[in-house]
Amino acid sequence: MNDDWRYTEERLELRQQVLKILLAKFGSQLDKNGEPMYSMQSITECAHDWVSQGNARADGITKYYLAYYQGD
Repeated sequence: MNDDWRYTEERLELRQQVLKILLAKFGSQLDKNGEPMYSMQSITECAHDWVSQGNARADGITKYYLAYYQGD
């Protein structure tokens, strides 16, 4: 059993919500060459960091992603 607070049922549900939001917003955007504009790595790292920093809700995740992960 894992006692790490980042992996409680509530935190895993939040991570799922955050990933769903980020993928809906950024996951399917392509540049003019047909390449993804945003990497899957940056999306998953953003979700992990958001949850690991103790955020309790998904509010603000898209602004956070644009501010800190957009250029990755």
